[in-house]
Amino acid sequence: MAAVLPLTGVIRPYAWGSHTAIAEMQGRSAPTEDPEAELWLGAHPGDPSIVRGESGPVSLADLIEGDPKGQLGAEVVDEFGARLPYLMKLLAAEAPLSLQAHPDAEYAQRAFAAQQADPDAPQNYTDAHHKPEMLVALTPFEALCGFRDPADAASALAEFGIDRLAPVVAALRTGVPGLAEAARTLLTWPADDRAALVAEAVAAGTSPLVTTLAGFHPSDPGVLVALLLNHVRLQPGEALWMPAGNLHAYLKGTGVEIMAASDNVLRGGLTPKRVDVDELLRVLRFEVLADPVLPATEVSPGVTTWKVPAREFALFRLDLGPATPPLPLPPSGPRIVLGTKGEVYVAEAVDGTPVDVAAGHAAYIPAETGAATAAGLGEIFVAAVAS
Repeated sequence: MAAVLPLTGVIRPYAWGSHTAIAEMQGRSAPTEDPEAELWLGAHPGDPSIVRGESGPVSLADLIEGDPKGQLGAEVVDEFGARLPYLMKLLAAEAPLSLQAHPDAEYAQRAFAAQQADPDAPQNYTDAHHKPEMLVALTPFEALCGFRDPADAASALAEFGIDRLAPVVAALRTGVPGLAEAARTLLTWPADDRAALVAEAVAAGTSPLVTTLAGFHPSDPGVLVALLLNHVRLQPGEALWMPAGNLHAYLKGTGVEIMAASDNVLRGGLTPKRVDVDELLRVLRFEVLADPVLPATEVSPGVTTWKVPAREFALFRLDLGPATPPLPLPPSGPRIVLGTKGEVYVAEAVDGTPVDVAAGHAAYIPAETGAATAAGLGEIFVAAVAS
């Protein structure tokens, strides 16, 4: 099955999702009854996408399993095995996501193996893979990402004038060595004092961020942990890179996310989901992230990428204007194309049948298809394996 093939992703209805963003992009009526948080595009076993070929619909995971080298290419199979190593998502957040981080590859393998050997162990890991990830904003996008300068965090917490926070402020004033103690103290704050602590911080009126987060999680000390992190405001086209051990939380906005194909998430707060603070603290990297925002890099006219040290994936944006000639897609490996604006058609470079990749819709290009091009008027994102 060598061609450019229409691809249908699965929408996940997490509570923090938007009732309008994905539906409006796809041309459906909005608001939707249920929140629509993520459109998954890939072969992850949790929700594999559906490929529509000549013989009918088939799971992308099954398609790859039936012909790994044809679908992925020999080089990808040799490095990652018979699995698509990345997962692409269209993410639309109407409310804050959890404070979270992901393990590195070595830790994920070790922790997953230990969990498999002990059925009574906490079930923190769904697979043995790491999950570096990147998000590119499609709209103005707010997030928390990486630890800020501890001195700035100390000042922000001190402004509340809450005596009980003095040990946290003191730890932060020691610099980077105090980050772990400050984070642990806040994340493990006594349960019977959490609501009062958050209420006092809100009443101080010194942090709009704390006030906003408390509106969603009024008894969660993660509201104050947010002040240890960089509060990032992305403009469309700007990106965030989140390597292993990076504590982060998306707050609001729509973006294209790409990651290694794993669902290993360790949460510390701002969520009704399972939280394991001890395990989260084991994987966190307590270091200052001075500038979390990734600039875009032009590859060629109309083609942009964001350079990150990931082997599993690369992400490209193709912008096609009225006078733009057909643009080449990344030439090899398995590729997934997501339309985000306008009407773009993707086809094999030689005599291929064009596939409409309108906004909110997608296509899949197997490795064996080879070269492909995009034409039309609009914007697409292309996920590929890093070369």
